[in-house]
Amino acid sequence: MERATLIGVIAGTILWLWGAWLNTGDISIYWDLPSVFITIGGSFSSLLVCTPWKRMGMIKTMFNLAFTEKTVDISSTVETLVTFAEKARREGVLSLEDDVAEIPDPFLQRAIQLVVDGTDPEVVKNIMYTEIDQMENRHAQGRKILEDWGYFAPSWGMIGTLIGLIAMLRNMTDTASIGRNMATALITTLYGAIMANHFFLPMVSKLDLWNKYDILMKEVIIEGVLSIQAGDNPAILREKLNSFLPPSQRPRLEIEGTPSAAAAR
Repeated sequence: MERATLIGVIAGTILWLWGAWLNTGDISIYWDLPSVFITIGGSFSSLLVCTPWKRMGMIKTMFNLAFTEKTVDISSTVETLVTFAEKARREGVLSLEDDVAEIPDPFLQRAIQLVVDGTDPEVVKNIMYTEIDQMENRHAQGRKILEDWGYFAPSWGMIGTLIGLIAMLRNMTDTASIGRNMATALITTLYGAIMANHFFLPMVSKLDLWNKYDILMKEVIIEGVLSIQAGDNPAILREKLNSFLPPSQRPRLEIEGTPSAAAAR
């Protein structure tokens, strides 16, 4: 479970309800069933109009991903690639064929298999970057569903406001209905704003961050695999891949022939 998302959703809900209670002493006045139908039902209906039915199942997936913790262990991937580079330098690239089936990451597995099969480096690069592009497209389609819902919710909130105002103005003589219609007019706007700014749009930003993590990891893999194919020195490969890490996380490496290595002797 991704704690920041969970804490943010719970804290935001508690804070706005608490603020509402401090203001009025009765949060039940913020519940309005017609507003629920108009805002939630209406915005979901618009989502159905703009989204193919087969993709609607992605909503659950996107919610799950937003609440699932994603870690990017670049250091571990660097170590794996350096180990492969050392083996390839000693025994040749074909020796990595024995390791392909044991690689847990499908992307790295495919890249190593292409290298073992003797695929041209430029072709390997094109294939793997095409896979990244397609992954980005799939992620973008999922994010767009939540983004669209976040766009429609405030609009349906405004539609509810207009419905409430029209009903109020047509029944000004019925003083009992004025408050009810005005409540519907304002609460629909409230619901739409909360749906968009507390749920959907923040989740879109979180999913965009997860997508960047995935791209970063795959770019590390591509750089490492192409270096292995080119026969680069494992120490140089480690330094090259460590450039993907923040400076604070880069291990100090003494490379033979560098001033720091000479000073150490």
